[in-house]
Amino acid sequence: MNNKILVTRSSMPDYEEYCEEIKELWDSHWLTNMGVKHQKFQAELETMLDVPHVTLYTNGHLALENVIAAMNLPRNGEVITTPFTFASTTHAIVRNGLIPVFCDIDPVDFTMDASKIESLITDKTCAIVPVHVYGNICNVEEIQRIADKYDLKVIYDAAHAFGVKYNGVSSACFGDASMFSFHATKVFNTIEGGAVCFKEDSLVQLLNDMKNFGIHGPESVEFVGGNAKMNEFQASMGLCNLRHLDEAIASRKNVVERYRSHLENVEGIQLSPVQKNVESNYAYFPVIFDEKKFGSSRNEVMAALAENGIGARKYFYPLTNTFECFHGQYDVNQTPVALHISKRVLTLPLYEELSLEDVDRICEVVLKCKK
Repeated sequence: MNNKILVTRSSMPDYEEYCEEIKELWDSHWLTNMGVKHQKFQAELETMLDVPHVTLYTNGHLALENVIAAMNLPRNGEVITTPFTFASTTHAIVRNGLIPVFCDIDPVDFTMDASKIESLITDKTCAIVPVHVYGNICNVEEIQRIADKYDLKVIYDAAHAFGVKYNGVSSACFGDASMFSFHATKVFNTIEGGAVCFKEDSLVQLLNDMKNFGIHGPESVEFVGGNAKMNEFQASMGLCNLRHLDEAIASRKNVVERYRSHLENVEGIQLSPVQKNVESNYAYFPVIFDEKKFGSSRNEVMAALAENGIGARKYFYPLTNTFECFHGQYDVNQTPVALHISKRVLTLPLYEELSLEDVDRICEVVLKCKK
């Protein structure tokens, strides 16, 4: 097999387009500290996502960590979240001196099971941090209903949901804030990068203080902040990739539909649902393998793909409530659905430039594993 297929590949503009975008940086020598590119990119995102405010960050994790801190939650307060996510979600909560309380996931769309949230609420609960998974949108109406009932903040980890709309509303608009990751592996990237989207005017200065040392002027530092600014090269990549976002999503949609044509209705395979009233970004293509019905385990399928030069990822595995750094703190059996899915899920290659012929080849290898 000559051509190795990676599980993902970063979308990039034409070389000449990016060079043209960054050309003026050689004239200005303004490479960071919220320059022209940063300001333009922020404004374009606010328009595109239809939100009052966007604050840009050097990566999605610091964006999430900062916006949780900005909510002024009580130290040692409890935050209801999901273990079926990337390490960043849980770490951002813990690094803020808060205690994650893990809610199980929906067995169909893999987002937080909203029907199980209220049973986890105590007098220490101060927030909910749900995660839109694979581009699937959480049950935002029910989560907001619960939050309003108990006066809780809602901060969405929307790392997988950039460009997604639910009932015509941008995923950036739900809860008190939403965090996007613009990591190189995402549908939309700024090489590294991230953003927080929100409505509350008072958060603008606070988040800027947090990401820029609290500096208000050459001789004025009014807040104990850190450094998490997006630089001009990242913002320039964002400006370029934003022009081609619709094209990228359309290409990914074609790939997903080709996968579905091969793998839908195959015994022992569960695919991510097509959510009603959701305009997807086709971020990932997760497949759940039932070993008893399919005849091969997730690990065996992954090994077969690797033998054929095809990358796949156990995403998400392991659950964050099983990490060594939290040893003995959480009972994984309290999230049995998440545990079940994590042991069976495999995300297949999906990126803008993946050819349909390669999708056919990937599916051929997968289906040969069926016994």
